[in-house]
Amino acid sequence: MTTAASIASDQHAGATLGEAVAALRSARDAWRERQQPQRAAAVFPSRSAIERIVALLAEALYPRRLGFQRVTAADEDRFVAAKLSAAFTELEREIDHELGYWQIEARSRFDADQAATIVRLFADTLGDIRRLVDSDVEAAFLGDPAAGSTDEILVCYPGAIASLHHRIAHQLHGLGAPIVARLISELANERTGIDIHPGATIGERFFIDHGTGVVIGETAIVGSGVRLYQHVTLGARSPLGAAHRSPRGRYARHPVVGDDVVIYAGATILGPVRIGDGATIGGNVWLLTDVPPGGVVVQPDADLLAPSAGHALRDTLVAVVV
Repeated sequence: MTTAASIASDQHAGATLGEAVAALRSARDAWRERQQPQRAAAVFPSRSAIERIVALLAEALYPRRLGFQRVTAADEDRFVAAKLSAAFTELEREIDHELGYWQIEARSRFDADQAATIVRLFADTLGDIRRLVDSDVEAAFLGDPAAGSTDEILVCYPGAIASLHHRIAHQLHGLGAPIVARLISELANERTGIDIHPGATIGERFFIDHGTGVVIGETAIVGSGVRLYQHVTLGARSPLGAAHRSPRGRYARHPVVGDDVVIYAGATILGPVRIGDGATIGGNVWLLTDVPPGGVVVQPDADLLAPSAGHALRDTLVAVVV
């Protein structure tokens, strides 16, 4: 039975909903007035579609581990072909959306088949992507005595998951689909806490141990056989616009890390510094200068106080906190 109170409640809810809708329409209109109208109307690549594409590509790359567990050798090529066909169809559509989004800034019209061309060129890189991820997984197995098998690393380790995403994203970034590539890298960041810009160039046998909090910037170059631990940053020194930038400073903002370098947990390396082959960067180091090949950079030794001095310092710190 409808009562006066329920009718009043429904009317209040309707008024509140209407006010919220109007407020959001006002905010949208204000935002779009500040943007280019053509871009505001463009279709943006879909995050959920990109997630499906990556899952399909992962299954095609590793059909027996990331795909259907019971696929047989006789059916493997058929399984891979089906996954790739579905992935390429969706990928072409999302790249076409991205090209439409960028069209406003282009000096001429994109070719009608440009998205298809990007997908075709990307398909040619899949063998290399598989070999690079294999090398990363093998490096992790050699570098982590806690790993029981390479399969465990591929399926479970955040560093391997981030590497697989980056190897895919990097190719698409270079082929002219930077938004799609960035969405792929952000999916990896969401899953692992590892943030690798798709523009970063990373050599084979790349191993991120633990991984949470690792950040690698767009113009970073990382050699072969490099190992990073958690909370390592390969970043830029200041945001664009904060100071005058030469062309080199704009397009080479991040570190260049040589082959077989180890960078321990919490190290922060900023700017276009060069880390020579075989160098070791210790934990929690703040580094703004080049390191020669084989160099070792560490924090000063921590002070070990005598028990009595340690108690006095602890009491002082407690008093300050209180």
